[in-house]
Amino acid sequence: MGTISKWLTQNGFEHDSLGADASGVEMLKVEPEFLIPFSTALYAYGFNYLQCQGAYDAGPGDQLVSFYHLIKLRDRADRPEEVRIKVFLPRENPRVPSVYWIWKTADWQERESYDMYGIIYEGHPNLKRILMPEDWVGWPLRKDYISPDFYELQDAY
Repeated sequence: MGTISKWLTQNGFEHDSLGADASGVEMLKVEPEFLIPFSTALYAYGFNYLQCQGAYDAGPGDQLVSFYHLIKLRDRADRPEEVRIKVFLPRENPRVPSVYWIWKTADWQERESYDMYGIIYEGHPNLKRILMPEDWVGWPLRKDYISPDFYELQDAY
């Protein structure tokens, strides 16, 4: 259990510690319903910058994962403190609250995760496709995605 995980546990925030990644960044697993209070606590703790929000598919028929890489920015910090939150979601109805209201940088990043994986970020102010056409069927980066037999060519002007 890392420093941040210990602090969260002492303050009553339930989570699972996933250890550290290859760079030594602490990873924490949070249930979707606790993401907003958990994120608010981390913001109050000093994690004022959402460097990256993304998603990935753990495998065909497995869960989808929405992750958040947070950094504590401050003056004269040569090595800022970092933490990564992971939320595991069922692929049938993947829903998680949007952190847009805590970190505005989540805006386009959550839209991309929605567009590629179909994760619904509840409370997002403009959740719509960002890379694929609005009428695209399916979620192209899911590992069980089947490409359509044809693509409609459109004039680009």
